[in-house]
Amino acid sequence: MAFNWQVFRTRTLTAILFAAIMLAGLLINHWTFFLLFSIIHFGCWLEYQRLVGLIDKDYSQLHPFHKYGVMIAGWCIMLYFTDDTYNLLGLRLHELGWWTGLLFVFLLPIMELLFSKQIQLKNIGYSALGLVYISLSCGLMIDLGSFIRQVFYQSDLFVAFHSFSYFTALIPLAIIISLWVNDTMAYLVGSLIGKTPLTKISPKKTWEGTVGGIILSIVLTGLFFSYIPTEIVGPGYHFRVAPETWYIIAGISAVAGTMGDILESKLKRIAGVKDSGIILPGHGGFLDRFDSMLFATPFVWIYLQISMY
Repeated sequence: MAFNWQVFRTRTLTAILFAAIMLAGLLINHWTFFLLFSIIHFGCWLEYQRLVGLIDKDYSQLHPFHKYGVMIAGWCIMLYFTDDTYNLLGLRLHELGWWTGLLFVFLLPIMELLFSKQIQLKNIGYSALGLVYISLSCGLMIDLGSFIRQVFYQSDLFVAFHSFSYFTALIPLAIIISLWVNDTMAYLVGSLIGKTPLTKISPKKTWEGTVGGIILSIVLTGLFFSYIPTEIVGPGYHFRVAPETWYIIAGISAVAGTMGDILESKLKRIAGVKDSGIILPGHGGFLDRFDSMLFATPFVWIYLQISMY
């Protein structure tokens, strides 16, 4: 795969702007964090429905209540994963997500029956798959945003995280940066020395680029985060994230993220399109940019549930 400076320049400039927006959303406070992933959630859903509609024309004929209702139902999953720092006028978003989600569970089948000429279980299946693929992953990312606080609560320890600090954003940030590094390094290594095709699904990917991207992502991301202070000591408690945790998170993210990228490429190939959208020049749409994150987040979440509780 020959190295294309023009493509690399476009991708780099877009990536810089994209990174600035992402970092602002991740680090300013818990509300910008939630807003960021809410935008990602709805953007991915719109593109997912478009792609599936191209694959199966019946899905493109969804009644608006189903089309947008399932997105809101998915957003309720995100609300459910928020913690007590997310509240408006005493109303916790966690509770709002739970009760609103239950309401949609009952209303969606009823509205589908009332408004659709024919109930098609396959359309319900496509939407259910989207809830797992997009909404659950975004919800787990919201959960990872408060993971450190949860560790303290589970351990009967308490630290007054009254505001969303960079410390509580480290795990989501580690996932995203490891994916960025993997994507960039796989492109560079593959462009320079890549010869062996990885899969027919994504012809530009090579084994050399893929392996090189994963290794460099583990090394660079692990080194970077292992030097960030993550130790909190106080009366009755002592907490730190072990340095090796960052290497493991980077490895899981890079491997799972590559699989997620291939999965989305397969979806686009079946749909007959090059990109899922056009919002990011040189990178495509929301799904093109966040396919790796959607696939990697659940695996990192499972690992942390097992290793840190």
